[in-house]
Amino acid sequence: MKLLLGGALWATALLWSATAHAEVAGAGASFPSKVYGKWTEQYKREGGDTVVYKATGSGDGLKQISARTVAFAGSDSALQPAELSKRQLVQFPMLVGGIVPVVNLPGLGERGLQLDGPTLAALMLGTVARWDDPRIAELNPGVRLPALPVRRLVRADKSGTTDGFSRYLAEVSKDFAGQVGASQLPKWPGDVTAAEGNDGMVSALKATPGALAYVSFDRVARDALAAVRLRNAAGQFVKPSEAGFRSAIRESELGRSGNDLASLLDRPGAETWPITTATFALVDANPKSAAGAAPALRFLYWCFLHGDDLTRGTGFAPLPTIVQSRLAARFASVKPQDGQPLDYVRFK
Repeated sequence: MKLLLGGALWATALLWSATAHAEVAGAGASFPSKVYGKWTEQYKREGGDTVVYKATGSGDGLKQISARTVAFAGSDSALQPAELSKRQLVQFPMLVGGIVPVVNLPGLGERGLQLDGPTLAALMLGTVARWDDPRIAELNPGVRLPALPVRRLVRADKSGTTDGFSRYLAEVSKDFAGQVGASQLPKWPGDVTAAEGNDGMVSALKATPGALAYVSFDRVARDALAAVRLRNAAGQFVKPSEAGFRSAIRESELGRSGNDLASLLDRPGAETWPITTATFALVDANPKSAAGAAPALRFLYWCFLHGDDLTRGTGFAPLPTIVQSRLAARFASVKPQDGQPLDYVRFK
C-alpha cells in the first residue's frame, strides 16, 4: 500500500537501524495469519525486527493486547470507538478477505455445491440436517446429493471469523438471528464439532465426511477445499475470489467514504462475495515509552507501505486508497507516556 501523506517524503528510502533488533510479539486472529507470516518473513529479509505472530484467535488477541502482554494484536472484529477508548487502544485496518463455507462431500462434480444465505443459516442451525434435503436439492438442480447427515464444524476459540460468519447468517435469517445471533463464540444448537483456529477447521473438515465448515479464503486454494458457491445480494451464485472482495469494498462505505467500521457483508454487485470482512491490528494508545512502542508500529507502518505488492495472490484484497490516506493520523494518535517522539519510520 502507498500511504498518502504527500510531498517528496515518500521518494526517500527507508533506512533500518544498524543497532540490535527487537523481537516484536503479536497474537490474535487466525484469519489473516498466513499473510502476516509472509509479511514478517519479507520484513526480516529487508532488515526489520523479528516479528513473531501467533494465531490464537481474535478473542485471545484482544485479551492479550488489553493486558499488554503482546506488542500488537490481530482482530477480525472491529472495536467501536467507545471500546477502544475504554481499553486505551488504537485500531488499524489491515486487509480485506472472505469467509468461505466449505464442505466434504463426495461426487458433487466440478460445479460443486450452491447455497443461498437462508439455507446456509438453516444448515448451521441444524434444521436442515441432511445433504439430500429438498431445500438443498432445489438450489442444485441436476446434482446428485449424497445421502449423508450434515456434520457442523465450528470454532472452539473466540473467533473474529466466527463473528463475521454469524453476523452474515443473522442478517440473512431471522431464525438464526433469534436463536443464535452474532458472536465470537455462539451457543450453537444441537451437536457440533469444535476445532481451534482456521487450520484446525481445515484438518477437521478433511477428516469428516459430510462436514460443513467455514474458513478464510486463503485456506481454500492452499488446502484444495470444496468451497460453496453462494447466492449474493444481486441474485448471482458466485465463487469466493479476490475480485469479489474488491467488489464488496467498492459497494460499501469502506470504499466510498473510507469508513473502516462499515459492514462489507451481503453488499450489492454481480460478483460481490457476500461474506467479506476486514481484519485489524490493535496497539497500545498510551505505551509506557516511545522506544518500547516503536518496533511494533514500525512493522505495521512497513506493511502499509508494501502491503499491496505482498498481498497479491494471498487470497486477500488491500485497503482502498481513501482508507490508506487516513492512516497517518492513526499512527500519530499513539502517545507514549514518556513524551518522547515515536521513531516508527526512519529515512535518510
